[in-house]
Amino acid sequence: MLQGEFGGAAKFAMSILIRMADVYEATELMDITQAHIDSCALLSDSNLEFAEMLVSRGGHVSVPTTLNMIPLDLQNWERLGVPLGFAVKAQRLAKAYTDMGCIPTWTCAPYQGYLTPRFGQQIAWGESNAIVYANSVLGARTNRYGDFLDICAAITGRVPKVGLHLEENRRGQILLRLVGISPLLFKNDLFYVALGQLMGNITQNRIPVIEGLTENVTGDQLKALGAAAASFGAVALFHAVGVTPEANTLEEAFQGYAPEKTIEIGPSDLQKAWNDLSTGVEGTKLGAVVLGCPHFSFDEFRRLTQAIEEAKGHPRAPGVRFVVLTSQTSYALLQRSDFMNTLTEFGVEIVLDTCPFHSPFISPQTKTIMTNSGKFAYYAPGELSSHVVVGSIPDCVRSAVAGTVIREELRWSVS
Repeated sequence: MLQGEFGGAAKFAMSILIRMADVYEATELMDITQAHIDSCALLSDSNLEFAEMLVSRGGHVSVPTTLNMIPLDLQNWERLGVPLGFAVKAQRLAKAYTDMGCIPTWTCAPYQGYLTPRFGQQIAWGESNAIVYANSVLGARTNRYGDFLDICAAITGRVPKVGLHLEENRRGQILLRLVGISPLLFKNDLFYVALGQLMGNITQNRIPVIEGLTENVTGDQLKALGAAAASFGAVALFHAVGVTPEANTLEEAFQGYAPEKTIEIGPSDLQKAWNDLSTGVEGTKLGAVVLGCPHFSFDEFRRLTQAIEEAKGHPRAPGVRFVVLTSQTSYALLQRSDFMNTLTEFGVEIVLDTCPFHSPFISPQTKTIMTNSGKFAYYAPGELSSHVVVGSIPDCVRSAVAGTVIREELRWSVS
């Protein structure tokens, strides 16, 4: 590849990987069998220029490669008010990656759709929440591949043999022991958002091991946990004893080593983390609800439909947008269900393929946004210049009906 026998793009991509291997102090490269590309976001013109340069040099992926969200809803961008100039660049970017043979999944939750990796599979994934889910919940092997290292790995099928690709680097470092947590709290989705915020802040880029988590935790709850931890820290892998595949026992999670540190997490710690998630306050006039960060699953649509039905026909308040971000895969399942009429009648705007932090469809005049997502809560104040309030899906529906922020009080303590 370095000699150009596989074309100019492969030569260029391999030269970058060799340089990065030096940075990582890797002694060799290794094969991957799958990739997920995050550099398809239009953060600047360089994203577009880089992708089109690779295409012009004959770039083509050598392993099955899925794509993260694109900077606009490819079907509905005009209705959402996205400027034409921005949309044209985004469409060019999308074409460049599909021209290189990437699969147009356009989702930040690729683990819930096409080409979900298996345990032990060596992959090169971008997108922070996808990385932590693949490593932790699926037991696949990936480092955090940022722009534009991800597409270079996809073209060459190689990565530096370092980090979380190696078994010895996947052992737990910090033990987080849950104490005094009400059994009912484990059933509440918001518990996992608060725990993820706390875990990210405590561990940063080290590997936490959670002891005391219920084995009945759902995939969506683990998604929320990992997404918050990856946003508030830099968590790429966590273990949950008795839950995740590399932590059947505490000893297995630490690979026989002792924890570097043990931290007990109780109700008061979680309550503080929960309070820190929101920058807005209850009773504030609501501008929008935004759900689906990471992208909404089909089961989350089911729970949203139930919450709307429990509102017993009360309409959404005038002026409050209700936006749900999802993938084409989840949307296809939604269209086969009987949920769509309920969602449409309530005025839910379903946005495909994209993200409010990369596509300009949330008005700058939107001052307060409600969400159920820790990841959204982390980014929205800076990216959208808005206050954010975190609540459950039913909280979001009730608030949309009232036109002001309302939340059911959470019972963090056992008593």
